[in-house]
Amino acid sequence: MAYHLARLGWTEVILVERHELTEGTTWHSAGFVGQLRSTVTQTKMIMYSAGLYPELAELTGLDPGWHGVGGLRLATTPERVEESLRLAGAGETYGLGLEVLSGAEAGEMFPLLYADDVRAALWLPGDGWLDPALLARALAAGARKLGVRILTGTRAMGLDVAGGAITGVRLASGTEGAEDFEEWSVQAETVVVAAGAASGRVGRLAGVDIPVVPIKHQYVVTEPFGVPSSTPTVRDPDNIVYFREENGGILVGGYIRNPEIWSTAAPLEEPRTVFPPDMPKFQESWESAVRRVPALAGTEITKVVHGPEAFTPDGEFLLGETSVRGLWAAAGFCVHGLAAAGGVGKVMAEWIVDGSPEYDVFGMDLRRFGLHARSAAWSRAKALDSYSKYYDIVYPGEERTAARPLRRSPAWVRHAELGAAFGEKAGWERVNWFESNARSAAEPDRDPPLGDGDVRSAGQGLRPGGWAGRIWSPAVREECLATRDAAGLFDQTSFAKLEVAGAGALEGLQRACAGQLDRPVGSIVYTQLLNARGGVEADLTVTRLADDRFRLVTGTAFGVHDAAWLRGQGLDVRDVTSAHACYCLWGPRALDILGSVSGDDLTFGYMRAREISVGGVPVLAQRVTFVGEFGWELYCPSEYGLTLWDTLMEAGTPHGMRPAGYRAIDSMRLEKGYRAWGLDVTPETTPYEAGLGFAVAGDKDFLGRAALDASHRPASHRPAEDRPAAVSAASPTAPVPARSLFCLVLDDPRQVCLGGEPVRSGGLPASRVTSGGYGHRVDRSIAYAYLPEGTAPGDRVEVGVTGTWVGAAVAAEPLYDPSSARVRRLPS
Repeated sequence: MAYHLARLGWTEVILVERHELTEGTTWHSAGFVGQLRSTVTQTKMIMYSAGLYPELAELTGLDPGWHGVGGLRLATTPERVEESLRLAGAGETYGLGLEVLSGAEAGEMFPLLYADDVRAALWLPGDGWLDPALLARALAAGARKLGVRILTGTRAMGLDVAGGAITGVRLASGTEGAEDFEEWSVQAETVVVAAGAASGRVGRLAGVDIPVVPIKHQYVVTEPFGVPSSTPTVRDPDNIVYFREENGGILVGGYIRNPEIWSTAAPLEEPRTVFPPDMPKFQESWESAVRRVPALAGTEITKVVHGPEAFTPDGEFLLGETSVRGLWAAAGFCVHGLAAAGGVGKVMAEWIVDGSPEYDVFGMDLRRFGLHARSAAWSRAKALDSYSKYYDIVYPGEERTAARPLRRSPAWVRHAELGAAFGEKAGWERVNWFESNARSAAEPDRDPPLGDGDVRSAGQGLRPGGWAGRIWSPAVREECLATRDAAGLFDQTSFAKLEVAGAGALEGLQRACAGQLDRPVGSIVYTQLLNARGGVEADLTVTRLADDRFRLVTGTAFGVHDAAWLRGQGLDVRDVTSAHACYCLWGPRALDILGSVSGDDLTFGYMRAREISVGGVPVLAQRVTFVGEFGWELYCPSEYGLTLWDTLMEAGTPHGMRPAGYRAIDSMRLEKGYRAWGLDVTPETTPYEAGLGFAVAGDKDFLGRAALDASHRPASHRPAEDRPAAVSAASPTAPVPARSLFCLVLDDPRQVCLGGEPVRSGGLPASRVTSGGYGHRVDRSIAYAYLPEGTAPGDRVEVGVTGTWVGAAVAAEPLYDPSSARVRRLPS
């Protein structure tokens, strides 16, 4: 980070190290650099690292310890082969060079390898490994050349905070009580805590919680037995082991199933901390390595490295600004610190200097966690679970059970009674679907008769092929069709709710939001928060509750992030998520249902809000939808939440209403072309690219306006609309981007995309799927992808679904109810 900050022109950078460089945990790193990861951002970061390390020799004249030997990732089960094919498809979209090999071909690349049980292997020629001490030395030399001061043998005694912002660091060197002991202070408006396993302790000096969990990790090194230095690195996740050459022998490491936390109040207080060898715990990994490399059976282990590593509750990095302004964190690298170091330095420096990094780093943003991350018990339980399952295949939609349940809606008890399949997000228990809605095969189908060859036959309750069918229930289809034909009742209490009020609220939100918010009280505006590059930092609705009071509703996991972003724009934000339950009643019978339990006028317009009573419950009813059906989001104080759910269920059941979950929501929003932030829309995409130009106000200035105007071919603006009747990725009245988000309909409805699949046009790589799924109301397999200017409905592409190329047509949006009559008109 010091090196990259200096490269961006910062001339006063100090790096403080408690011991000597690398003597925390870096010195004992195994140094693997494997570029292909499960997320595009982490892959990009490690690809950047792999490119930077060889350049360091040229930049500094020092050897950075890079061994570009390539890497093999083995698959020994059918499930792992499927995962490998998905990863290979994703790698193509990243521009990552890789090849899918047979087991025999893998054995040829590594002659010592037993490959008879290897079904496939990924070969990544850009992978390799690093010598940690040499890399740190080269980076330090480069930083010093650019003016960075590096102070070793110096500890942080305190972090000074005033007015919610960092103001400086109190430092000390020498031995306390001795003549050489010295204390002094450094004024600083930017401080980064990058203390690895000790980051939590350092953060607490400023009252900040950084949920890093030190876990003991072990590897061994054998005696030399003629292993060539050109030998590629190997990962064998089915057998939880990895290895590489070291000094003519082999270094063997693994992720054990029963990890142990390093419980200490002062982690890394001493340099080069290690623990006694624990070979019984390492037995499974060693036996796996011996099966894979039989020659290991006759070798001696000459070194055991058993040291601490910094893990996190979800196995992802902890990056970004903390709740103290100007105090940043970069920690929790889960054994991948060296691989990602270059990329971390890049994104952190850009973030600090420019306000946002080039890549979408929300999945690594420290602010993805809520207040519950302060709990050491919660963090430890999640981190242990993440470590122990690190090499397991994680299927899309798979739910982990550690440290659950934690946050629950007032209606949770009713959901459990109805056989809810719960998922978890940001600590909240959320209904994926209700198993009580799963129909037996003997029940009559509510769908219309099918014609010969009608592709809808794949949707008639049949399990999708491939990974999409692994975590699946026919209940999801029933919930979608019930919402289409009668009504669905959805619990969205977990959605984050923020309030901005007081003098200057409107002015401040007008600067922060791309949409026009100066509308009458009771108006709802769909809008985005943009960064200085015009990228979408948040996607939310804003309801004007009074002249000087606004409520913002955003995704469950995004509340902390979005609130911090708004506070960074000078706004006073209150998180009121827990104060309100929220149930969504959507469908053509919604008016009849709500009207039976409310005497208030319910005919107010779309994108409007009104206070009503439902039974005895005070409710804020908002005419807005994320599924493309008539209805409301119904907010009430949390203490009324259970009563409101029971009231709506009693009123709705006679009308055919079904309780429904988030899988149904996702299916229906795909049919309507409603974008999902973090998937279809990210900080790397602009509203115009995402087909959200209708939400950009043409009559005001806002953060990101200049970048939008500069980056797109100009066209006449039109006033910002409410949530669209139809989303168009190529509106003739909005600036024309070089790429746009398009809807794809797959030819084979049994092939369902889950996100990340490669898209080819004319046989050449063109894009990747941002999100996908099955639309049960239209009976089509749907995917979204960014495609270049000039693409139009009717064009043909191919989508790679687990190694199979499936034809797809670019479709006009939305697929369901193109005129949005079902959303805007009162049901007859």
